[in-house]
Amino acid sequence: MPTVEINGTSVHYRIDGPGRGPVLMLAGSLASDLTMWDAQIPALTGAGYQVLRYDSRGHGRSAAPPGPYTIEQLTEDALRLLDRRELDRVHFCGLSMGGMVGQMLGARHGDRLLSLSLCDTSAYMPPADLWDERIAAAREQGMAAVVDATIDRWFTPAGQSRLPDEVDKVRRMIANTAVEGYCASCAAIRDMDQRNSLAAIEVATLVVVGEQDPSTPVEAARLIHERIAASRLAVTPDAAHFVNVEQSTAFNAVLLDFLESGRA
Repeated sequence: MPTVEINGTSVHYRIDGPGRGPVLMLAGSLASDLTMWDAQIPALTGAGYQVLRYDSRGHGRSAAPPGPYTIEQLTEDALRLLDRRELDRVHFCGLSMGGMVGQMLGARHGDRLLSLSLCDTSAYMPPADLWDERIAAAREQGMAAVVDATIDRWFTPAGQSRLPDEVDKVRRMIANTAVEGYCASCAAIRDMDQRNSLAAIEVATLVVVGEQDPSTPVEAARLIHERIAASRLAVTPDAAHFVNVEQSTAFNAVLLDFLESGRA
């Protein structure tokens, strides 16, 4: 899988699917890598989409330059990756931190988007003290200190029991995240407030949220939906934050229905 030098860092990415299909770019959460989307790839490529997914700076096989990072910086990374791949316009789908990047892309660079999907994300994530505590725990004790609490936020108890292999895979993904990348990205989320810019998003937008998501709850999704005129809201039952893993079949169906509704 290739790596490119963009925006002062090294970004690892992967492309799956047919060579001539429309491109869907996937952006992941804090403490994830591009394998978090594995359950989506067969459905998306089978429907004819090229899927471009990447490891955010500080995550996976991308480099972890010193932080703090900003959502502006992470958005610029996504744009420069599109430029390097000579992609003028794409469908964009982001979950959690990836959805925060998606919000900024939609508000500031809507001309680069065919559609926008914002999944289990928020425009604003207070209190700052919570993020400072997570940063301190990771710096002092390593990523092992944040794994269990993260899993409990990302999956319902029923999901953890039903999907042990998938949850173990995500647990390893979190544990393997670079401490610097995690902490620097926590700072980006801590310092973000995109509530006033949501109305600038004009591209067709899907807002997805797990009904039991404690991190970016239904209320946060509803705020995004209400402030983006051309949006639809889909609440997924029996799912917490990692809705694309915990309810992958339902998530894939909702995403593909949205993508296909605007496809010529």
